[in-house]
Amino acid sequence: MALDPRTKLYLVALANLLLFFHVDVVVESLTVLLLLLPLLGAGRWAAAVRSGCIYVLLLVGTWASTLDDGSSWLHMLGLLCVGIRMMMPCLIAGIYAFTTTTASQFVCVLRRMRIPETIVIPCVVCIRFFPTIHDDYHQIRDAMALRGIAQGTFALLRHPAQSLEYILMPLLMNATGVTQDLSVAALTKGIGIRGPHTCHTEIRMHGIDWAWMVICTVPLALGIGGAW
Repeated sequence: MALDPRTKLYLVALANLLLFFHVDVVVESLTVLLLLLPLLGAGRWAAAVRSGCIYVLLLVGTWASTLDDGSSWLHMLGLLCVGIRMMMPCLIAGIYAFTTTTASQFVCVLRRMRIPETIVIPCVVCIRFFPTIHDDYHQIRDAMALRGIAQGTFALLRHPAQSLEYILMPLLMNATGVTQDLSVAALTKGIGIRGPHTCHTEIRMHGIDWAWMVICTVPLALGIGGAW
């Protein structure tokens, strides 16, 4: 299922409306299911299954917190589960939008929507920023493994001081340089030139885009209207 970037942005906005209106858990669960289907259709099976399993565990944690046994830890668990669960639709929609859309497609759709260049350029930099930081993180972890520092999956949790010294500090120091490099790269490609721009990427709304926007909007509309 290849949706238009504008449809993906609409799904992100819709997921944020779920958080804003604080809808019923039934509406939220149905919307999460509808948001996971495009992720599966795009071939992001691992991300879809992982996100779905996390949401189900959060639902179980929310239900377990309703068992009134007077335990303060149980209520704290419920509070944590509810907070993360309400953010899950936004995270799922964001994962689908930003992992299945290239920077050129985002630039094309933002310009098609008449977004000012002062907003387009920072958006492009942000889109390229997080994958670059992700690659830097893996390079730092590989360098740590070669030196025998914090080996293993849970080593960083067992040694938080090493995590701060060997990972967070290099990433923070490198973040400023990465932002400057990406900004210069974007401007070098002529993204900041005034006047009309051409784009090799073709974007077009299809019937599946309109249909999926309507289908995903129905649960929220029913939830706001009090049908659920």
